[in-house]
Amino acid sequence: MGRPLVPRPGIQEASVVVRSDVRHLSARYWRTGLVLVGLGLLLVAPALVSPFWLRVAIGILLWSALSQSWNVIGGYTGYLNFGHGAFFGIGAYVTALGMNELGLPFLATLPMGGLLTSLLAMVIGYPTLRLRGAYFAIATWAFAEMVKQLALILPFTGGPHGIQVDTPLNDILVYYVMLTGFLLTMVVAWWLLERAPFGQKLQAIRENEMAAESLGIDTNWMKIQAFALSAFFPGMLGGIYAYWISFIHPQSVLDASVTDQMIVMTLLGGLGSFWGPALGASILWLINRVIWSYWGESSVYLVMLGLAVCVIVLYLPDGLVGLMQGRRGGWWRDNARYLLRRFGVRT
Repeated sequence: MGRPLVPRPGIQEASVVVRSDVRHLSARYWRTGLVLVGLGLLLVAPALVSPFWLRVAIGILLWSALSQSWNVIGGYTGYLNFGHGAFFGIGAYVTALGMNELGLPFLATLPMGGLLTSLLAMVIGYPTLRLRGAYFAIATWAFAEMVKQLALILPFTGGPHGIQVDTPLNDILVYYVMLTGFLLTMVVAWWLLERAPFGQKLQAIRENEMAAESLGIDTNWMKIQAFALSAFFPGMLGGIYAYWISFIHPQSVLDASVTDQMIVMTLLGGLGSFWGPALGASILWLINRVIWSYWGESSVYLVMLGLAVCVIVLYLPDGLVGLMQGRRGGWWRDNARYLLRRFGVRT
């Protein structure tokens, strides 16, 4: 009798590797397909939805991009910036003043706002990024309050009266400009934070800054670059918002609630994740518009934000993205299995 045919270990291991590669490749194709379908729907959305839902879509794109910009410094770098809304307000004023006082075209003012806020972030980031924890958060909050008070008293900002921007009411144009700003924010974030060594260095700083320094990373310069990058996008998006709303006021574009919403949206979706900010912003802004439609301007949304923070801290430390990926999701899995068993479903 001959020896039985037994697969060699090397062949078994190779087959496992091949199957794993096939599954990985299949998942990659699925993700790419979903992204392309989503992009196609975004491109044709103005032809598919009513004017009300088109404005809701503009708001979702705006807050998704703003939350992603905050995620650069707050999620990937680990520095909680409580003054991020100041860059949004500064960008809005740059567009308003550039169009009203200098007669510049709308699109020409957007890179100006982004570059100005980036330079400002580098200037204030040089001393403040040497602080850590609550000290950095308080310093950035104080910066935002200073900008707001200056906007209330300076004559060229309109003071407490605000600034009227003469713009045509064209939501379709605003939608495509906002979509461009959103895609630019997401592509840059994906490339620099998920693919390039830049994002890995920022995550190393977030996990252990002293260890990152011991590996030869210039942490101070990296943090300044991250702060400048995170400030560029709200400076640009603030200009689009000023053109869209056609009236800006310190209480609207420089209010602390602007930063608060970015933080809560990022936490809900997943701090330090790529898709988390967009997911959290989409959910919360849809809820905001529904509340506004039924009850008008009220404090219900602010109460809901407070409850969302409590739920996130207690049950969703990694946000919705972490829950879907199975990270720290034991509480939810255990309760889901318990409910299924109660209904006679084996798990």
